[in-house]
Amino acid sequence: MPLESKKHVEDIRQAAECILRFTAGKGFEQYSSDTLLQSGVERQFEIIGEALNRLAKADPALASHISEYRRIVAFRNILIHGYDAVDERVVWDIVQRDLPTLHKQMVVLLGQGEA
Repeated sequence: MPLESKKHVEDIRQAAECILRFTAGKGFEQYSSDTLLQSGVERQFEIIGEALNRLAKADPALASHISEYRRIVAFRNILIHGYDAVDERVVWDIVQRDLPTLHKQMVVLLGQGEA
């Protein structure tokens, strides 16, 4: 994997890991009532989306192997440009349902483990 691509994948892995750490042991009620937690999670999703966007430009073949990468970039755009329309429940569902899979994919791409 080219160094630039590896950097983007590592940025995605680190941001996903941050979100998983931030939300560990918490439920939706805690998330929805904690604006600091929401801000941290949303910021890390912005990093994930931007890193994926850059990866798609630098290495489209690699990006195409990341499930839902276009939707992730679109989600980043919503967080940044449609900040007033962000649904806390949608963000929380993505954290719970989709983020662990993305994190595992990044770990595998970096050769740090298996899916």
